[in-house]
Amino acid sequence: MNRILLASAFLFSTISTALADEIPSAVPAALGQVPAAVSPAPKAPAPKLVEPHLHIARSNVAGHARVALTFDACMGQADERILSTLVRERIPATIFVTARWLKRNPAAVAVFLQNPDLFELENHGQNHIPAVDTPTLIYGIASAGSPQAVRQEVEGGAAAMIAAGIPAPHWFRGSTAKYDLSAIGEIRAMGYRIAGYSVNGDGGSLLGAVITEKRIASARDGDVVISHVNQPTHAAGEGVAKALVDLKAKGTQFVRLQDVEDTGDDKTTE
Repeated sequence: MNRILLASAFLFSTISTALADEIPSAVPAALGQVPAAVSPAPKAPAPKLVEPHLHIARSNVAGHARVALTFDACMGQADERILSTLVRERIPATIFVTARWLKRNPAAVAVFLQNPDLFELENHGQNHIPAVDTPTLIYGIASAGSPQAVRQEVEGGAAAMIAAGIPAPHWFRGSTAKYDLSAIGEIRAMGYRIAGYSVNGDGGSLLGAVITEKRIASARDGDVVISHVNQPTHAAGEGVAKALVDLKAKGTQFVRLQDVEDTGDDKTTE
């Protein structure tokens, strides 16, 4: 019996020693041991964005303020409340259209083309992508992200306009109306003036009818108003239509951008 116990003890000691030799190499993996933390790569600084202002030459005639109405047609459908008011009241306006909107709204495009004395059609881009040449998010929308993508957004919008029978555009307004300075330079080098604004009429078509009406109706001599003509289900469109009538009743002189001298900051019109 003693011999059996001694043999067992010797065998156990031998196995324990063998396992001990293996444990150091096995422990790190078993315990999930990881190398020392590596510092993450520094994030690229966010681009400096500007939202340019634009004013037109004033009339300087009391009771007859000169105002340029501009409307963005981004995506979606035409807002007949606004469009019918412009036609019925014979109020001229500058409409910035995307390729996507043109494709979905041939009837509204026909109205524009049938009333060349009222409507100036200009470039709002191909896919409604912010004209910023570095990657970033603006109101949750991914920017073009490179000079080549900015150029495609501009050129694609113009090509769609010409294909729809619209004269070649001379103005560009990007999605969100925000830019970085390098993209402004690139767009200007393509021969475009960049359309800022001085009165935000409908807050991206997200404001209520009453506040939208008040904002637009408060436009003064030399102001450029931005609103939207592509959200027929939003309350803002009702306010836009009422404000147009309000301004006309006050003797406002409505002009298109192509009809008057203008001044834009951030080198958008120089």
